[in-house]
Amino acid sequence: MRKTLYLKFCLAYLIFGIFGFIVVATFVSSMTLEHLKREKADALYKEATLIANTYASDLYNNEISLDTVKKQLDAIDLYLNSTIWIINPSGRMILDSSAPIDVNNEVVVENFDPTVTAGSYYTTGTFFDSFNEEMLSVFAPITSNFKVKGYVVIHTSMSALRASRESLLSISYIMLVILFLLSLIILLFFTEFVYIPLRKITTATEEYASGNMHYEFTVESEDEIGYLAAALSYMASEIAKGEDGQKKFIANVSHDFRSPLTSIKGYLEAMLDGTIPPEMHEKYLGIVLNETERLTKLTNSLLTLNNLNTRGMVLDITIFDINQVIRNTIASFEGTLLNKRISIDLILTGDVMYVKADMGKIQQVLYNLLDNAIKFSHHDSSIKIETTEKHQKIFISVKDSGIGIPKDSLKLIWDRFYKTDLSRGKDKKGTGLGLSITKEIIQAHNEHINVISTEGVGTEFIFSLPVVYHEDDD
Repeated sequence: MRKTLYLKFCLAYLIFGIFGFIVVATFVSSMTLEHLKREKADALYKEATLIANTYASDLYNNEISLDTVKKQLDAIDLYLNSTIWIINPSGRMILDSSAPIDVNNEVVVENFDPTVTAGSYYTTGTFFDSFNEEMLSVFAPITSNFKVKGYVVIHTSMSALRASRESLLSISYIMLVILFLLSLIILLFFTEFVYIPLRKITTATEEYASGNMHYEFTVESEDEIGYLAAALSYMASEIAKGEDGQKKFIANVSHDFRSPLTSIKGYLEAMLDGTIPPEMHEKYLGIVLNETERLTKLTNSLLTLNNLNTRGMVLDITIFDINQVIRNTIASFEGTLLNKRISIDLILTGDVMYVKADMGKIQQVLYNLLDNAIKFSHHDSSIKIETTEKHQKIFISVKDSGIGIPKDSLKLIWDRFYKTDLSRGKDKKGTGLGLSITKEIIQAHNEHINVISTEGVGTEFIFSLPVVYHEDDD
């Protein structure tokens, strides 16, 4: 867009003004003159007809003298500011209001033709070269016994009509200038409320296109342009957050891969160069094996998240007994529970409780939550797993009495690779991806998961699933 749109709008505004003056100077001018000519011709024709039916008719019928008619025509001439003629069909002048009566010097209009009006009652021109300027001439026949005896012709100067036209056009020009200035308000309005916001949006778009997603701008408007600006700004902020998250993601992945790889490389080099004696190889090979398991777990978690992002969460919805899934998940941690002497308090609603969900993914959720609970629980403690039915939902709670989560970290635990300072010291093998995967699975089921935690007291995770009631259930 740059300045093109604004220049086009200004150009259109100037063209509007120029064409306005052209229209007034041409079309309006000719239309005004034509209107004035018709209006004047109508008025003169009425006078000519009146004269033809009275004074001129009486003159031809010898009912009135030529001097009397001359006096009357002079008075009408003065009133109309026009020249009045009475002429014969042959063109011989009988009486001229602009000249004294002279019966000795006959005046004849050469080539006089009453049909010059072409079906109208007036004509314009020099009237058969009788005048030195353009005149408006009106005809009215003088009849007697159904015969045309002569004509009353009234002439008025076209210059007077043109002067009247110029006066009217002056008013039109003034109105056009006023209209042009008033229309300037539209240009100012466009500049303030359309062009300037669009220029801000364009500048912001160019900044975002160049990679500066942190560029900030504001458009104080509540219309579509303001909405577009707000949407663009929001989009950029979300992209910026995504880029920041991506950078953090890469940094965390690099850190979590580098640590075990450094350990593996260090121990293997130490065994090869003899720093670690052969009798200690078995011990350190076990450490290397644990680090490779850590890398495998991290890689699998990354693949899981990548599949969720690229294909979306694909769910295999079935109806299954959630109580049995909970029991099976607990059984998979039996060895770890024995080693840390942690007991499980299992409080389930009913012998069986059917839910409608993806059994494999819900089992993964339970596995992640129970794994976290065990990792951050003290030795000789207990973990409580409880189900509660309410409003056609089953709420599953996994509660430990471990180290807890700091208050300022509660909103961050769902972020990928996030680890609290306490967990980093407690858990060396965690990837920081378990809770992120857990939340995405629950959200894919259109359900919710919440956390309640007090540092030094323990943590409780609660998520919901829809209950399915069978006919044989009580």
